[in-house]
Amino acid sequence: MARDTGFPSVDAESDFARMRRAAELSRLAHWFTRQPADVNTILPFDEVVAALGRIGETALGLQQVEVSSIVGSVDRTKDFDRYFRPTSSRIRERWQRLAAAQRRGESMPPVQLYRVGSMHFVIDGHHRVSIAIARHLKIIDAYVTEIHTRISPEGINAPSDLVLKDHRRLFLSRVPLVGAQAEAIRVSDPFDYAELAEAIEAWGFRLSQEVGEFLSRPEVARRWFGEEFLPVVRMGRRAEILPEVTSDAELYMWLACERYRLVRKHIWDDDIIEELRESARRRRR
Repeated sequence: MARDTGFPSVDAESDFARMRRAAELSRLAHWFTRQPADVNTILPFDEVVAALGRIGETALGLQQVEVSSIVGSVDRTKDFDRYFRPTSSRIRERWQRLAAAQRRGESMPPVQLYRVGSMHFVIDGHHRVSIAIARHLKIIDAYVTEIHTRISPEGINAPSDLVLKDHRRLFLSRVPLVGAQAEAIRVSDPFDYAELAEAIEAWGFRLSQEVGEFLSRPEVARRWFGEEFLPVVRMGRRAEILPEVTSDAELYMWLACERYRLVRKHIWDDDIIEELRESARRRRR
């Protein structure tokens, strides 16, 4: 890190140049290592909340926030990268003016942030956040509003992660599992959530016909998990079918699809499990 000269304008200019250089080097490094293009992209607040499902908000007032937790923006996603480094020289004049004012000891108003889980998104104060990062400040004063969402924001690291979150949110609206049951259903391919939801809805329709009454979505979800999902997964694990598949939901999907391909029936018994075991062995060869 370069030493300060003691001249606010000169040091602010140096800070901006260093941040721009770091942004370009990071972009080049990601290109050379063939990492996904969006890992360095600032997270867009609207897309994150849409994927998670917004259900409410709470004003938390003035707080001290860790600068490292600020990862997104409400409307300035083109001007800064994920680490609030300027992506072009277009904002240079204002950035350096504010940075120089801070170095002269002039007071700055708190920034305004949305909080989603452990992440913060800038409503107002993008330049001040960027300057705080350039000066290696750990804490920043902020007026914070917490956003409550339908599903957990855990695991969001890049915009591409929002597709998986969005499909999971839609899945849980169609199959309203809750608590540990909802947590047990995890897949890595977002479109598997849609396929699984359709399979569960079909299972619920057959169950409704069998019992002779309409079953609500929560009732279908609850009974599918206890009467279909858990027993099938347990049978598959005991039979050591595809032990390399760590996701119970992905194992269930393979078992159910392969069963229907092989026998064209919606039943489970020891003979079917044995056929599935042989099919899995052939798959691994």
